[in-house]
Amino acid sequence: MDVSAYMGQFLTLLIIAVALGFDAFSLGLGIGLKGIRLLDIVKLGAVIGLFHILMPIGGLLTGQFVSGLLGSVATTAAGILLLLLGGHMIYSSIRGEGVPTFNHRSSLGLLVLALSVSVDAFSVGVTLGMFSADLWLTILLFGFFGGMMSMLGLLLGRKVSSKLGEYGEACGGAILLVFGLLFIV
Repeated sequence: MDVSAYMGQFLTLLIIAVALGFDAFSLGLGIGLKGIRLLDIVKLGAVIGLFHILMPIGGLLTGQFVSGLLGSVATTAAGILLLLLGGHMIYSSIRGEGVPTFNHRSSLGLLVLALSVSVDAFSVGVTLGMFSADLWLTILLFGFFGGMMSMLGLLLGRKVSSKLGEYGEACGGAILLVFGLLFIV
């Protein structure tokens, strides 16, 4: 592959990685608004980054065999997950202490969060697999931007949450609802 073709592929993958990272950023912002410890920010960011590596690998490999149908299904599934998470956060905030909130510290909660923002990375990987994109470049960019942008969102949400007080969880839920709707529509 010549240098100009490689640079074109690099720029394309960089833009896609940043776009996918914005999904992780928005989720991080919503979760951070509830209030989150620094250790949990690092852990959640690392797991999301890992999922942004694993999901495109699966997508790239699957993309050699599957048509474009999977892309819309994966995006819809991610949107539904974000709607459910956002709705639960708003409900929890309205009902107060009587309702158990979504626990991002549990193994299941961590996996659901990471999966909800990484499903798109899988569907993009399917498309890239059809075009024989560079596997290592793809997963390194996707993993880096997915992890870093989720941590930035979590940190920003954490900083803003102290100013929002009890409305932080409802605001975070609203953000997740909006992004969920955008995925579905």
